[in-house]
Order: sequence, then structure tokens, then C-alpha cells
Amino acid sequence: MVTGPDKTVVMPFNLTLTDNIAGSYSTSHALFPYLVDSEGNIDFPVLGRIHIEGMTRIELINYLTQHLQEYIKDPVVVVSFTNYKITILGEVQRPGTYTMPSERTTILQALGMAGDLKISGERDKILLIREVNGIQEHIKVDLKSAEIMNSPYYYLQQNDVIYVAPSASRVVTGTSTAGLWSTGLSIIVSAVSVVSLVLSLSSKIK
Repeated sequence: MVTGPDKTVVMPFNLTLTDNIAGSYSTSHALFPYLVDSEGNIDFPVLGRIHIEGMTRIELINYLTQHLQEYIKDPVVVVSFTNYKITILGEVQRPGTYTMPSERTTILQALGMAGDLKISGERDKILLIREVNGIQEHIKVDLKSAEIMNSPYYYLQQNDVIYVAPSASRVVTGTSTAGLWSTGLSIIVSAVSVVSLVLSLSSKIK
């Protein structure tokens, strides 16, 4: 949203929703969000196409403010994300994709929205997957570290993916359970084979 001392001057720089009422169009006060295309661009009124991929909210505000000064005296630019989503997977109570209530959401707050880690989750082996300038980064985050709040990854970014790895005991237990099931199945099959053999021999003796 762009505002300034002269409301008439700033109007062309804001996309507004239009309603078709009885064949006539009326402009509402609701602002229409800008869609980012697959190449990371938006089409901004007057300024044209702007490549915003990789920009933070503050960087985008500064960029627009600087370029709008040519047209508007003392422009005020407000930028917010309308689809700020984070995906949380692995050893959490409620894995899934969540819409964040704020652009300054921490990794702890996001995990809290997912119901926190299960007992089997490794708090020192959190994997954060983030795309920066088209390149996917994989970052290990240790929630037990005293420096977690000073980490550059403490605050999440749009489309971040958090994966909580299972503990070693969970992996071993899962493997052991599978092994026991396999062993039990083998015993049952062997027992059935023995019974079949006994019945066959009994039949021949008769």
C-alpha cells in the first residue's frame, strides 16, 4: 500500500478491487494484493515490472520508497505478505503447512503451532530448508543451543520447511519392531509347514 499527503496522487499506485454492480464498476476501498510470478516479478503501477525475489520486506519498502519519490512527495510504503506459509514435517504432533500470523515468526513459535516436538523428536537436529535466490539451502538448527535466539535462522521466512528428525532410539525401536514382526512371521510359517508335514505323514501311514 502506498500513501502520501495527496491522496489523489497516490491512487494510481494502489491496486483496488472493483465490483461490477448492475453493469457499472465501482471501486472499493479494499486493496488488491500483488501476485509474484514464477520468475519472482510483480507488475507495479507506473513503475512497471519489478524483480523482488530474494528481497526482504524492508528491502522492498526501501526500493519502492526510493523510486516513488519521483512521483510522490514523502511517500509511505507498507508491505505485508498475504500468504506467509511454513511447512513443518517429521516428529511433531501436528505436521502440515501453516499460515503464519506475523512476518516475524520464530522457529519456536512455528513448532508451537504444530503442537511442539514429540518425545521422539531430536531437538538438536532440526533441519531448516530455505530457498535463497533459487538455490535450496539445508541448515541444521540446534534448539538446545544458548545461541539459538542470535541465529540468522531464528526468524523464519516465507515457504521455509522445517523437518524434525526422529531420535536414534525411535529409529532402533522401529527397526526392532520390524525385525520382530519378520521373525514372528517366519515362526508362524515354519509352524504351519511342520503341521502340514505331520498331517501328510499321518495320511501315508494310514
